[in-house]
This record gives sequence, C-alpha cells and structure tokens, in this order.
Amino acid sequence: MSQFPVALPSKETHLMTLSQEGPLFILHLHHKDNRFDTEFCLSILKALQIVEDYFLSSEEISDMALVTVGNDKIFSNGLDLMHALSYSPFMDVYLTMLKRMLTFCIPTVAALNGHAFAGGCMLAFAHDYRVMRSDRGFMCMNEVDLPSALHPGMAGILRHKTTPKTYRDMILQGHRFTAQQALDQELVDIICPGDQVLDQAKQLALKWAPKAKSGIVYKQLKDEMYTDIVRLLSVPFHRLAPKM
Repeated sequence: MSQFPVALPSKETHLMTLSQEGPLFILHLHHKDNRFDTEFCLSILKALQIVEDYFLSSEEISDMALVTVGNDKIFSNGLDLMHALSYSPFMDVYLTMLKRMLTFCIPTVAALNGHAFAGGCMLAFAHDYRVMRSDRGFMCMNEVDLPSALHPGMAGILRHKTTPKTYRDMILQGHRFTAQQALDQELVDIICPGDQVLDQAKQLALKWAPKAKSGIVYKQLKDEMYTDIVRLLSVPFHRLAPKM
C-alpha cells in the first residue's frame, strides 16, 4: 500500500499530491494553472488507482470518499492546447481520465477553489458533487470562442448534468457562470467563500462517504447511470480528427 502523502507522478516531478485524512482522500492539484497534458492526466489516473486499490484491499469496507481541489485562484484552466495539438494520443488519455472519475468506486467531490474552464470544467462535472468558491472564479466551457468542437463524450456529460437551457448557454454562448448562477442552475451543490471551500467539500464528502459501504455496487450504479456517456467517452478521438 502507498504511504501518504503521495507525490505524483513522482517526487522529482511533483504535479499533485494525494493525501489521506481519515475516510477521505484529498487530491490536491498544484501545477501552475493545472492544465491537462498527458503526464497530468496519467497522474490523476495513478491517484485514482491508488485509492481504488486501497478500497478493494480493505477487509471491511468503511466510509470513504475523494475530494479534488486546485490551487490558489484556479481549479483548472483546461487543456494544454499546444500539447493536445502536438501529441495525437493525448485526447484519448484525457477522455479515459474523465470516464474513470465519472464512474469511480467511491463518492467524489470537486472543491472549486477558483476558475474551472473547459477541460477543468469537465473534470468538475465528472465528480459526483461540486462545491464552488463564491467570491471569485467562473465555470465556463469556452470552446465556441477558441474555436473547438466538443467530443461527444464530453457533450454527453454536460447534457446529463445540466438543463437544456443551461447547456445551450454553456455551449453556444460560452457563458461564464458565477458561483451564484452555478448554484441557481444546479451546476454546483454548495457555494461559500474561498477560504471555506475545501472544508465545505470535506464536510459534503463525509456526508456521502458512508455510501462507499455498498462496496462495488456504488460503481455498478454509476456504470448504469452513465452507460450512454461511457460509450461516448470510449469513442477514439482520432476518428473525429478530420471533423475538428
């Protein structure tokens, strides 16, 4: 078993830290503005594997949940576009990471300490619950302004977790949702001042951590809930490249 805290992907290249606080696992993303490249996505996947291994090896399943938090005023500013354009396998790695988080075996909470843009917004939506900072920061899908098309799996997550009007405003307008707007549109579960976000996220995680006692059933229920989205996230990105 891993000794916590764990520096990921390594002590030499420290992009994020996975720690344990009682029944909670805290994944702290702290690499600049947390843009996704292949190494960053693989590090998140490694963190999830460590937590799942801990979950599966427990003789008696107890309360358990995962909280993901960013750094300073940014949760994540999305994809490293230069990397995404230069390394063709990247998008499939990113989509695999979203799929893994979406269907993870224990309850998950995104602590939005600041901006969650594009790919970072997608990571937030891949969690079960979201707590957002109220005094600064936006949730935004800005593909229309980049411009960039949206992978069907990413669109599937957004359709599932938003109303048709909110989905329209998010995708066709690139609307920047404030915390209050995000709460009103049920994009997040709780809003609070920035210095309370992580604590509130932990409290929410502790509230739902007992659901992990259902064992693998929690993941099976997610697999069924998101079966259509999982299928879409599994579409290899290279098939879409000519349409981008």
